Amino acid sequence: MTTLYVHLDDRILPALGFSRDHHPGRKPVLNDVELLCLIVAQHLLGIASERKWIRYAHTHLLGMFPHLPQQSGWSKRVRQATGLLSAVITELARDTPSWGEITRLIDSTPVPCGKSRETVKRSDLAGHAGYGYCASHSRYFWGFRLYLICTPDGMPVVWGLANPKIGEREAAETMLRHDRHLIRPGQIIIGDKGFAGKDFENFITGELEAELIRPDRKDEKPRFGKLGGIRQWVESVFDTMKGQLTLEEHGGRTIPGVYSRVAGRLLALAAGIWHNWLTGQPNKRSLIAYDH
Repeated sequence: MTTLYVHLDDRILPALGFSRDHHPGRKPVLNDVELLCLIVAQHLLGIASERKWIRYAHTHLLGMFPHLPQQSGWSKRVRQATGLLSAVITELARDTPSWGEITRLIDSTPVPCGKSRETVKRSDLAGHAGYGYCASHSRYFWGFRLYLICTPDGMPVVWGLANPKIGEREAAETMLRHDRHLIRPGQIIIGDKGFAGKDFENFITGELEAELIRPDRKDEKPRFGKLGGIRQWVESVFDTMKGQLTLEEHGGRTIPGVYSRVAGRLLALAAGIWHNWLTGQPNKRSLIAYDH
């Protein structure tokens, strides 16, 4: 946390144009660097509940962060920091050797937001979230799908949330158009069979000047094979997100709430990978050293 704090304060936030005094109105007592470090600490420790996290922080971290807000103030600050969270994730990714790799992985995973019909009817997410099917676990869910493009070591590069009723190719293309500056010409994007489609492949090769590689379908000529071993890389990234980083326990009930909670977990993953590169750890995505 000390290393991350110094790096954020000295390099990343000044480079992004953020400073401790950039907020309009009264200066917040808890500055942005402290907020980011606390968000990373919460998710690396696997504490999904914000109420439980504030109790833990007031008990154990008050000496290092003497201006901790209460739970309502904390939730408000986190929701307001969604743009900052996304920008810092990108800057941490740029600061790792894997940023220069030619390979990118793309896939999606469910982010459930409710488990009962009454929740679906009354939720503020109604009209944004939707029903979808998770083939990996043979289950239906109500919520969003998280689309992630990452490096082979799991560092997030491009990500977004979409209604599950939107097709994978359509959602991925919209996300890539928005963040096309993060994909370099000549890069290889590896996806699953759900991204098969002439229009989507033409978009990747024509507009992004990249290459899409995916497992062969049964009704087409062999080109790339099954790619099972490589596809397992991105599955293991989602496993880390759902296991240690409690992705499916996010507890968000509004669009800003869901977005900021997912962004916070991606920031924790990025910070762990960044620090593992910095300290020369063999498994860059391993977060075991940070969960206690």
